[in-house]
Amino acid sequence: MNTANKILKETGLRAEDAARLALECREALGDLASGKNRAALILLLRRAMQEGARVVRNAEQTVTLEEAAWASVEARRHLRPTTRRDLRHFVRRILRVEGAAKYPLREMRTDDCRRILAAAFGSSQSSYEKGRTILHSIFTYGIQREWCDANPVSRIETPRVKEQAILPLTLPEVEQLLATAQMPEFRDMRFSLRLMLYSGVRPAEVERVQPEDILRREQQLIIRPRTSKTGGGRMVPLRHTAELKAEDYRIPRNWQRRWKALRRAAGFRHWVPDVCRHTFATYHAAHYRNLPALQLEMGHRDSTLLRTRYTTPMTDRVARQFWGINKSESPMKP
Repeated sequence: MNTANKILKETGLRAEDAARLALECREALGDLASGKNRAALILLLRRAMQEGARVVRNAEQTVTLEEAAWASVEARRHLRPTTRRDLRHFVRRILRVEGAAKYPLREMRTDDCRRILAAAFGSSQSSYEKGRTILHSIFTYGIQREWCDANPVSRIETPRVKEQAILPLTLPEVEQLLATAQMPEFRDMRFSLRLMLYSGVRPAEVERVQPEDILRREQQLIIRPRTSKTGGGRMVPLRHTAELKAEDYRIPRNWQRRWKALRRAAGFRHWVPDVCRHTFATYHAAHYRNLPALQLEMGHRDSTLLRTRYTTPMTDRVARQFWGINKSESPMKP
């Protein structure tokens, strides 16, 4: 008893405290501790205490979801500014869910993550999937930093996104955009408008075009890997640019604001993102009927997306009008 008291004195516990803790631990183990002899029971209690101590230590080392989320964003400084902007936008939506920001990362379970995703992105299937990917990456980063031991998002099923067809611009709408770009105050937008309508270049790619990417003599544009959405480079032909002067071949620095101003001046109050790209694909497919060539120009890995989302049934007569909309030019070949 004297030895026991000496050991307990170092811990600050009394004999009855140690006895009570041992009893509670044995009761918590239930059937695992039942029928064990003294030596086996001591080994089992020691193991339970060691595992419990590890859990307690880990709990003290964790961070909140908010801290982990912004740390993971900061760790992706190598991403493009626009990609990081989208990432921050989705992180904010996740953290705005009630109770999510201050939730200890290590304590979060799959049901917690599913609830957060449903509250933040439940109205949009595609946003839900992107939000799921970002939340998954936050936990992956947390595991690397030893803030948590598992990724609960891995158990959340990935919803199948059904791509919705986007209607292309009508011929009058295309004509209105082109006519507005002919106004002196929008001269700096003439080239970029044609890139979107007649070459299928994404708005984000247009914004990143550099002067050395424009090959006027060859009538081609280089979409470099650092510029493209998918990270793969490609060459696209320049179409309907015969009327442009040398000084028109440029992208204004404040391109996003100028593009929005042009749309408003043309009478568009609601604008579908990438509708110019869809317009290009639809009219190209309807007239030229060459999906492999179209796939190559748009930078797609296969033609699945072209068939399911980017093309709308259209007569060849209407498509010919689109490609010959500038009466000073004959329709271009793909």
